[in-house]
Order: sequence, then C-alpha cells, then structure tokens
Amino acid sequence: MSSHVPNAPLRTAVVGTGSIARSSHLPALRKLAAEGEVEVVAAVDVDGPAVRAFADEFGIPQASTDLHTMLTEVRPDLVVLCTPPAVHREQAVAALAAGAWVWCEKPPCPSLADYDAVEAAEQGDGAGPYASVVFQHRFGSGARHVRALMRGGALGRPLVAHCQTTWYRDQAYYAVPWRGRWATEGGGPAMGHGIHQTDLLLDLMGPWTEVRGMAARLVHDVETEDVSTALVRFADGAVATLVNSVLSPDEVSRIRIDCELATVELTHLYGYRNADWRITPAPGVPEETAAAWRDFGADEPSSHQAQLRVLVDDIRNGRRHSTSGAGARRTMELITALYKSAFTGAPVRAGDIGPGDPYYTELHGGAPGWAPAVTREEEDRA
Repeated sequence: MSSHVPNAPLRTAVVGTGSIARSSHLPALRKLAAEGEVEVVAAVDVDGPAVRAFADEFGIPQASTDLHTMLTEVRPDLVVLCTPPAVHREQAVAALAAGAWVWCEKPPCPSLADYDAVEAAEQGDGAGPYASVVFQHRFGSGARHVRALMRGGALGRPLVAHCQTTWYRDQAYYAVPWRGRWATEGGGPAMGHGIHQTDLLLDLMGPWTEVRGMAARLVHDVETEDVSTALVRFADGAVATLVNSVLSPDEVSRIRIDCELATVELTHLYGYRNADWRITPAPGVPEETAAAWRDFGADEPSSHQAQLRVLVDDIRNGRRHSTSGAGARRTMELITALYKSAFTGAPVRAGDIGPGDPYYTELHGGAPGWAPAVTREEEDRA
C-alpha cells in the first residue's frame, strides 16, 4: 500500500509516454507540481528509449519499462494511465492492488465487463483508492455553472437536447495499428471521440432510460463504425439526439439543451471557455434573472488541469471522484447500449446489458458484418 504523508505532494507515476501524456497530462501535472500538490516520480512505457527520453525531458527521476516493477519499487499515490484502451483494465487493477489511485485516459476500457472488473478491484473501504476517468469537460467553469442552474431547477425541466461530435480523421490517423479495431480501441467515434460530449450531456441531463441507435462504416477501412446516431430518452422524460462522426470536414463539438425557461448551448471543438456557452431565456423571463444566468464567474477552461485539481482534492479527502464508479459507468453503459441497438435494430434500456450479454464483453456483440473475424475469446484460446 502507498504510505502517503498528509499534505505532502501526491507521488505520481505516468504510464504511457505518447502524445496525450505530452500534450495534456504533463502540463497539468507540472502546473500542480509547481503548487506543491503533486510530484511526478516515475514514468513507464514498453518502449525503453522512449520512456528514458521522456523522463529526461521532464525531469522524472525513474524510468521503467515494467509497470509492476515500478509499482513495487516506487509505491506511487496516483497512477495516470495514458495508454491505449485495451490495456487499461490490467494496468488499473495492478495500480489499485498496489494501493494507488488511478486516473485513466478515455475511453476507460473496451467494454462494460472490463470497467466492472476495475471497479471490483477498488479497495472498498470508503476512502479509496478508486479508479477515475479523464472526462475533463465536466470540470470547466461553464459546465459547473450550467450544472448548478439545471440541478437547482433554475431553468425549469430539461425537455429536448442535441449532442454533436462531428470531427474529421483521415486515413493516416487510422494507420496507427490499434485504432479502428474493436479489440484495441473498443469502438469507433461513439466510443473514442464523442464520449466526452456524451459524458457532459449525461452529467447535465441526469439518468438515461432508453437508447435507439444507428451506425455505419461509410469511408474508412476499419472494423468499427465511422459514424453513429442515436435517440435517447431520460428518466425525467426528456429526449435527445446524439451524432458522432469522424467524416466531417467542418469540425465542431456541440451541446444544446432546451429547458422550460431557457435554451443552453455550448459550441467548441476540443475544449471550451465561458464564452463558448450561450443561455437564451424564454419569453417572459425577467432580464435580471437572465443576466444572473449569464454570469459564469471566473473563466476556468475545460482541461486536464481543471479535473486534476478536483481529483487531487478528492484523493486528499478520501472521496470517490465524480468520474469514478457509477459516475462514469452510466456513460460507458449508454455507449454500449448505442452499439447494441445499432447492431440489433432494437431499443435498449438502461440495465439491460450485463454478464451473459455478448455486448457486455465486446461492443460489437458478435454482430454479423461488425464482429472481427477473430474474437478476443478465440485469441485467448489460441
């Protein structure tokens, strides 16, 4: 078990030294290190020269090619997983067993079965350690403000919503061997790209009850889809549309929620600021009320740094982070249900997919025309 000293910097290990670690995680970690909140003590990657170069570049004292060796020797408080989705389950379980908290880059796992296995590996004593997911769009000041308005009932009931992740990825993007394959990426844009906006939509709208999905493979030579759409019903009766694409030259990420008293819109691409949100009041709403709704306060952009700051506070106080356990599972479950509905042609309700369901262990569910020629189970038996 990690033996963290209260108020000392959280001793942190970064696993995976590719582009997401460099562009997003290290800047966030270095910012909080400068504030005395964390200390990056180890880096791990299967590529020896790459991890040594990474450690040298960022002044990290230990570089390792073996996660288990690092966990034994370093005993970090926090393990940050910046690796491909297929190895997240094994790595998260190992880190939890060593007494470390986990912050895992999205997608959290290729399947609900994998996600549940990680949650089952948590210590369960009420104070952690827990495994959490990088869903940084929940943590900008804009989402924080709108969430408070919606959960407090200020805008009235949510009625109709639209969630759009329409991006563009060329053939070179899919030349990376693990992309576009069920076994290694888990899914296509519904899982690997649109998951951030989907998660933010659910965070704002609350529990979902039913999904009806469609998926297509229109351009790319991949196993997964390259576009999907869905209709979603929420527990309070609200309805929404989801669109996830990597075929869209005019790239945009967008959420629109029509409530009884206002429309909330967010339009951005890979991250937002307060100015990217717009609140339009319904006729009859007093101007002073609308002005208060539009006061977002100090601007904190959505970012890894914004989420990491909250995560560190949760770790110090022995709290389950909001993207841990059930807090992220509902997003994984909705995406799984989208695939099942798309491939079976039937609506899927929350709670329908569990052990014994083929979609619980593989998002393609063995569906003809979508399942790869060799399934993961067959690979394991080989």
